[in-house]
Amino acid sequence: MFQYISFRAGLAVITSLIISLLFGKRLINFLRKKQVGETVRDLGLEGQMEKQGTPTMGGLIILGAILIPTLLFAKLDNIYIIIILISTVWLGLIGFIDDYIKVFRKDKKGLAGKFKILGQVGLGVFVGLTMYCSDDIVIREKATDSQIITSSETIEEEDLGEVSHLFSPDAVKSTKTTIPFVKDNEFDYSIFLRWLGDGYQKWTFLIFIPIVILIITAVSNGANLTDGMDGLATGTSAIIGVTLAIFAYVSGNIFFANYLNIMYIPDTGELVIFISAFVGACIGFLWYNAFPAQVFMGDTGSLALGGIIAVFAIMLRKELLIPVLCGIFLAENLSVMMQVSYFKYTRKKYGEGRRIFKMSPLHHHYHLIGYKEPKIVLRFFIVGIMLAVVTVITLKIR
Repeated sequence: MFQYISFRAGLAVITSLIISLLFGKRLINFLRKKQVGETVRDLGLEGQMEKQGTPTMGGLIILGAILIPTLLFAKLDNIYIIIILISTVWLGLIGFIDDYIKVFRKDKKGLAGKFKILGQVGLGVFVGLTMYCSDDIVIREKATDSQIITSSETIEEEDLGEVSHLFSPDAVKSTKTTIPFVKDNEFDYSIFLRWLGDGYQKWTFLIFIPIVILIITAVSNGANLTDGMDGLATGTSAIIGVTLAIFAYVSGNIFFANYLNIMYIPDTGELVIFISAFVGACIGFLWYNAFPAQVFMGDTGSLALGGIIAVFAIMLRKELLIPVLCGIFLAENLSVMMQVSYFKYTRKKYGEGRRIFKMSPLHHHYHLIGYKEPKIVLRFFIVGIMLAVVTVITLKIR
């Protein structure tokens, strides 16, 4: 049974839930004893100061509940699993350092922003270069009429026998990605360098790596900004994780990739085990993080969650779907950018700063205009589910 992705994915979910539920409580009690509590700045929000002293750094629960099932049930020689494990530990460590400085050194500023960005950029360079250079990261391109063949390739999940498919028999290196809502929706980043003339494809890394850095930094910070209400970032990440699990399953299975007429990416099916553990960890953590929260994830969790989602989407070549799938993170990011930019502009023009929102990020705006925290979180979940459904149906709406 361990040969089947679906079976191992189910075990990963169950194991991550057990770890987060059983060991989560012990970690929360340990953090309380060590007085690892959240320091809350009074912003005038209802119920805000009641959160003072709530244990933080609970992201350690999430990281443990992701990493342990993945190490137990995934194939650790799979290049995609290696990349996502390194990304998880990398960003988790950056977040842990930030939380450690805030909690134990009593420095509310935490890790300097430039060092956070430097860490995110470093991860982007690692992921971008690995995807660009590794011979294990390939795709099977759509076949021409003369290449359409009958394949006896073994389908891992079903005994389907011979499958007539639309893919070339040869795996190739490629910097192609997927454009949503477009027929024949594969797009190669090298197109931006056509003006260089013959051999322009070898310079594609100059475009690809900066895009990877931008996506990882933006989504990671978006998740961090979203983590401002009990359960908000955790539940939103779980919804996104379920959607990514669907994309990983169909993209790594030649039968479904053929049926849906999408890019077939060999070996990405193994990522279903990781993302299943991710979803289980988020749901298990939500048990303690739901209103009123018994623990906060801190940057240890939020930076890692956003980074995982970004790297995962990039490896599946679905990064252009992130503005839709991660619409909550995007709205939180944009609200802060708009608020800060408009405040600076009006202060320069009128002598005093003006605001678009009552407060940013966006969830605090709704809090200040009278909505209760649980209602805001639940409605954000509903929006997140709607965005996830729209993302999934891009498989067919083209």
